Order: sequence, then structure tokens, then C-alpha cells
Amino acid sequence: MTIDVSRAAGLTPAALQQLIKDGRGPRVLDVRTPGEFRTVHIPGSYNVPLDTLREHRGELLAHLDEGVVLVCRSGARAAQAEQALAEAGLPNLRVLDGGMMAWEATGAPVNRGEARWDLERQVRLIAGSVVMVTGLVGVFVPGAHLIGTAIGAGLTFAALSNTCAMGMLLSKLPYNRGPRTDIRTVLASLRERS
Repeated sequence: MTIDVSRAAGLTPAALQQLIKDGRGPRVLDVRTPGEFRTVHIPGSYNVPLDTLREHRGELLAHLDEGVVLVCRSGARAAQAEQALAEAGLPNLRVLDGGMMAWEATGAPVNRGEARWDLERQVRLIAGSVVMVTGLVGVFVPGAHLIGTAIGAGLTFAALSNTCAMGMLLSKLPYNRGPRTDIRTVLASLRERS
């Protein structure tokens, strides 16, 4: 299948469902952490976490000669993956509009595993907790409130730059990593489908 990237960068969940139903489905690369992927993913998708994708994009390029749809929770990491693969020379890239949140909202089929908190929820918990605790401690310890201010500045930067250092750090925790994605297994699966 060939997807014309010049038309639009996104693909709606309904359009992807129709392509899959018609047997013309593109390769779906899910760039979330293995833990997020195990919780819920699109049937037939391949888990290639964003860091792994960046590191092995040259190897992936050799096995992705058709249309590719990139998926994450909401679209931000998939957009970063799109940029990385486009820089490597891969055409026919699309990002699933709204990510897995939109896919699930339409009632599209998913494979479910053990429930876990997604990275964005974990970031909100950690950031909110730090701000709350430093605000309370700041009543007794002068200057402690500045830690909360720094967290707020970091979150503002994360929103403006569409990156999240705290999310990247949390993705390294064993809870989020699970078994590391073996790129050789992914490449072998991609080869089989060719």
C-alpha cells in the first residue's frame, strides 16, 4: 500500500480501520514503551519504542518500503518518530490522529493485557506530588517552593517543545520498560510480512 504523504500527515482511526478491513492495511508501528504496548495495542502492530526506533531507523528503513502508520498514546511521540524516519529517507509515513486514545474511543479492535498507568498519567502524578509536597514544606523551609516552580517551568518547556524529560526518565523505569523490545525479532516479523 502506498500512502501519499503530501496529502496529510495524519490518518484518522476510521480511515485506518477501513484500510485494515479492506486488507490494504499499512504497517503499524507503535512507538510507546513496551509496558504501554502490553497494556493495549492495535492488533497486528509492531512495538518499536521511540528510542529504539531512533537508534535502529536505518535497519528499519530496509524493511519498511510500504505505507507506515505511527502510533503512540496521543500523537506526540509518533510525530517525533515520523520526523526521525523521514530524516532517514522513509516516505509514506502517517501518524494516527489522536493515537491510541482516539483509536479506543472509536471502539476499534484492540489487544489488551495487564492494565498500567500510561506515561502522561505518571508524569502528572510525579509533577503534582512534587509541587504539593514542596509547597507544604515551603511553609517551614524557606525556598523549598522554588522546586515546585522549577517543575512548573519544566512542564511549560515540555509543552512548548513537545518533549518531556520527566516522561523520558519515567520510561526507563522497569515498570514501563518490561522486556526490552528485541529489534531483531521486530525486523524478522517485518520481513515475514513482506
